[in-house]
Order: sequence, then structure tokens, then C-alpha cells
Amino acid sequence: MAELSGVVAIVTGSSSGIGERTAQRLSELGAAVVVNSSSSVAAGEAVASALPGESIYVQADIADADQCRRLLDATVDRFGKLDLLVNNAGWTTLVDHRDLDALTEEIFRKTFEVNVFGTWNLTKMAMPLLRESQAAGGGHVVNVTSIAGVRPVGSSIAYSMSKAALNQMTRLLAKSHGPVRVNAVAPGLVATPWTSDWDAQHEGVKRMAPLKRSATPDDCAEAVLALVRNHYVTGEIFVVDGGLTQLS
Repeated sequence: MAELSGVVAIVTGSSSGIGERTAQRLSELGAAVVVNSSSSVAAGEAVASALPGESIYVQADIADADQCRRLLDATVDRFGKLDLLVNNAGWTTLVDHRDLDALTEEIFRKTFEVNVFGTWNLTKMAMPLLRESQAAGGGHVVNVTSIAGVRPVGSSIAYSMSKAALNQMTRLLAKSHGPVRVNAVAPGLVATPWTSDWDAQHEGVKRMAPLKRSATPDDCAEAVLALVRNHYVTGEIFVVDGGLTQLS
């Protein structure tokens, strides 16, 4: 049997980048995977159809509580349960931290609606299913956060604040909802389609990080798998930044 045979996983924001690679790796290891995106339907359907194992695609914007419920209902309708929730969906835009006027209320609210409220609502709704999980040692949540949640950096002040909130949410849920495990992967800058034109930021990481490059989606997906595999880890914020946070 494959390592994750019998595991049912939702990976939000999995039509590209970190989420896509995470969905691929979970599927390669035998998990049934629910691919999700808020708007990139064709891309999400293509990812799901290309996975080697059982999969479905569900379009849902996690910032909308009703759509969170629909995502979970579709998962249970197809697979009968949920064992692993990877909260990867997020949103940001570049705003200079020194320009407070540029960080508009619209940007601030959207950042928190997706990154914090959306992740919170989906996790809260999923918790009863995760408590019932018996596959692979029980239910598990992995939040994809950011080093911006542990250092005063990031694409905007709002983004950094939202990721700090997710890191703290990870610890609080881990403490209060065991034996469901709740962990986080906190990448540094990742080379994805979203950041493909962030040349200055990638150059900065290359110059400062001991490993001299930005992270890749595969780096982040392997970190998710490391947390999935270790059944005695919870409340952990797994920093994946090439040594930038601790060594630079």
C-alpha cells in the first residue's frame, strides 16, 4: 500500500504554486486529494485531472463561509470523510511598508478576509470531521503561513499581520484541539507564478539567505509532508527560508 493510502486531503489554493505541488505529492503518496481554487477553474480542473490518484476539483472562495461549507460537503459526498486540511489559499499585493496611505482599507480587508477569516472559518467547520479521522494517526491541519508572520517583513504590513495571526491560530488550536494535530509551514519568498515579476525581492533573498535562492514549491510541499509524516508534532511553525530568518 502507498504511504498515504486511505487519507483524504483538501488543499486550498491548489491550482498553482505551493498548493499544486503539495496536491501532487500527496497524490503520489496515495492520498485522495480535493483540489481547490477561488477563480482559476480551468487550471484547478487540469491539476486535479493530472493527479495520479483519486481526486476532484471544487471551486470555492474560502473568504465566503457558505463556499467553505460547500467545499467540505463536496469532499464528504465524494470520499466520506476528511483526514488532512492544508490551508494554502491566501492573497497579497505589494505595498511599501513606509507608505501607509497605499495600504488602503480595501487591501487591508481583503488580505484578512482571505488569509485569516477564510482559513479560520474553513478550519472551524472542518474540525468535527478531523476529530473523527482515524487515518494516518488522526486528523491534521497544516497552515501555509510565512516568515512574514515571525519577522517584520513581507509584501505588505497587512500581509505580515495576517500571517502572524495564522501562526498564533496554529498554536492555539494545537493546544486546545488535540489529538487533532495543527502545524504550519512558514516559507520565505517562494518562486511561483504569483511572484514571477518580483525581481528585486528574489535578488534580495539570493543576496542575504545562506542558501542563496528563493524557496520553490517543492521545498514547501516537502515541508508539509514532513509534518504529515510525524504524528508526534503539533503546534510547530516550520520555517522554510534557506536560513534567512535565523542565520542572516
